[in-house]
Amino acid sequence: MLVSDFDFDLPQELIAQRPLEDRASARMLVMERDGAGRLDSVFHHFAEYFREGDCLVLNDTRVIPARLWGERPETHGRVQVFMLESRGGRKWQAFLKPGRRLRIGARVVLDGAGTGLTVLEKEADGACIVEFDEEDVLSILEKYGKTPLPPYISREAEETDKADYQTIYAKNPGSVACPTAGLHMTPEIMAQLEKNGVRIARLTLHVGAGTFKPVESETIEGHVMHEERYTLSEEAAEIINSTHRNGGRVFCMGTTSVRTVETCADGDTGFVKAGSGRTSIFLYPPKRPKVTDGLLTNFHLPQSTLLMLVCCFAPYDNVMAAYRFAIHEKFRFFSYGDCMLLLPPGQRL
Repeated sequence: MLVSDFDFDLPQELIAQRPLEDRASARMLVMERDGAGRLDSVFHHFAEYFREGDCLVLNDTRVIPARLWGERPETHGRVQVFMLESRGGRKWQAFLKPGRRLRIGARVVLDGAGTGLTVLEKEADGACIVEFDEEDVLSILEKYGKTPLPPYISREAEETDKADYQTIYAKNPGSVACPTAGLHMTPEIMAQLEKNGVRIARLTLHVGAGTFKPVESETIEGHVMHEERYTLSEEAAEIINSTHRNGGRVFCMGTTSVRTVETCADGDTGFVKAGSGRTSIFLYPPKRPKVTDGLLTNFHLPQSTLLMLVCCFAPYDNVMAAYRFAIHEKFRFFSYGDCMLLLPPGQRL
């Protein structure tokens, strides 16, 4: 298929710039995977679409305050540091701006921190390997870093974004973008799911900056997907597998959860194998999910790999019609926006 097949016109005013005060009051477009049914609802009703014995898969990654600022001590030139991922100990991969002027051995002193970092290597994709002066890099980020808001949010990160741009179940630090479908979840709805007999499986996929990388090829088959780190524990794998073994359905909260369980799929059986590593899985039509039955996801960028993934769950024409409906009805788009629930096959509205 052509990448242009996944294009659509999105009015700028529909791109959500801030979250709702009540996360669960977000609108939720409920859609049948194998039918034409569609319902304009709200996330408060999310738990009503589950049955006892179903499973909900969550990505418990935690967004790090990945943006730092500093200066070069010899010139006092300003430097922005965008952290990407740990390379062990004091070493991290990062984007530096302006990167071309910073040679190997260059120093950056971080604003307010009284400490800094040194450039060790420069990579082909423009990233650098840097080494911090201090061991506890995450503490430096928590104290001096800013939330890495997506490029389509046209404002500077504020202190409130540190909590707003984080799921309530975030645990393992490592992402530079939030698995935003999970932003709608509240403790009350989580408790309701568990009270109703829905099992919760937690995995980790650290979302990288590549999630915002545009598709530059003309065809979707020509796109090379970015890699992201994941872990699916034995406990989570058993919850997913026993759910299918006992006739339940597996729902994923967000595309990152989908990418992880589908990476770990044990053939076409509907089961998964526990494991960890790096995944570059790319799901697009006519591929179909092997493990995931239902999906909650936000509304995605035109021509994005995430929109292509959604079109693996339902017919392309139905998904694109749903997006046109969402635009006409002024749903809020992207990270701080509204959401879509794709029901398991056979479930009707």
